[in-house]
Amino acid sequence: MKEESAMTPGAPKDSPSPSHPRLPDRPDPGALRGIGPSLPYPVKATVTRARSAAWIARSRGRSRVSGLRILFYHRVSDARDELAVHPRRFREQMDYLASAGYQVLDIVQVAELLESDELPERAVGLNFDDGYLDVAEHALPVLAEHGFRATVFVATGVTDGRTEFAWYQRQPALLDWDDIVELDRGGTLQFEAHTVTHPNLLAVDDRRAASEIEDSKRELEERLGRPVTALSYPAGLFGPRERQLARAAGYRVAVSCEPGVNIPGTNRFALKRRQIDSRDRLLDFRAKVGGGHDTPLPLRGVYRRLRYGEGKGNPASVSRAR
Repeated sequence: MKEESAMTPGAPKDSPSPSHPRLPDRPDPGALRGIGPSLPYPVKATVTRARSAAWIARSRGRSRVSGLRILFYHRVSDARDELAVHPRRFREQMDYLASAGYQVLDIVQVAELLESDELPERAVGLNFDDGYLDVAEHALPVLAEHGFRATVFVATGVTDGRTEFAWYQRQPALLDWDDIVELDRGGTLQFEAHTVTHPNLLAVDDRRAASEIEDSKRELEERLGRPVTALSYPAGLFGPRERQLARAAGYRVAVSCEPGVNIPGTNRFALKRRQIDSRDRLLDFRAKVGGGHDTPLPLRGVYRRLRYGEGKGNPASVSRAR
């Protein structure tokens, strides 16, 4: 790969190395069998559109400019996947940010601004979870065109083939290590940690949780040859234990899936993000950027507690934990 925008679909993944053997095929108590939204997708889309309409009526389209919001994606593809935003919609969304005068920053840049206590009037953070190949194919050229930055969070054990994302019957192509190293040096995309196997951290014991958080940082640093300072909790599931483990491992910042705006006083190990969904219209995107979706969806806590709450911790309470 010679240029940031030149990617070959279906590029093979690295085979597991002797020092990183493939994880054994056995039931995993922490496996995330599905990445679900706060509500089932059709319901979530309906509620999102109603909230966006209320925002436009209330604000007349004017954004709340205080603080920093972080937007996150998984895939940018025309595949029939609820985690995939169509490339045409992604371009429309990035064109909107550019025309509205937003700075688009990676997660480390967001952390630096929050620490400086000097927040630009119009800035958003941007990231992609999991490291899918289509991010380089479809998102990277648009980001580079606008001079935007973004973070890509990768699960090291999935990237090198030791395990797979449990929610796919046929996993989409991922960026391989050669791609990741080259893109990280390119300046538009910065790669950071997303654990090793992408487990529900709340459902595993202390030793496993520590290993997932520490080893992903170490493995990624070995590949990139630089410090890795940001962590994304898989599915945004974390509690006080996970925050402490991230801090002890040497991370500088960690991101959740809790919606809202980040200010200088926001806990650096629980930064808030808002997901951009496959069904979001441009109005929904504008509302998410502008503050119309800064609070959780109705019944979000109940849904996540029932779906993910087994094991240590309580995902419904993570946004309240300090």
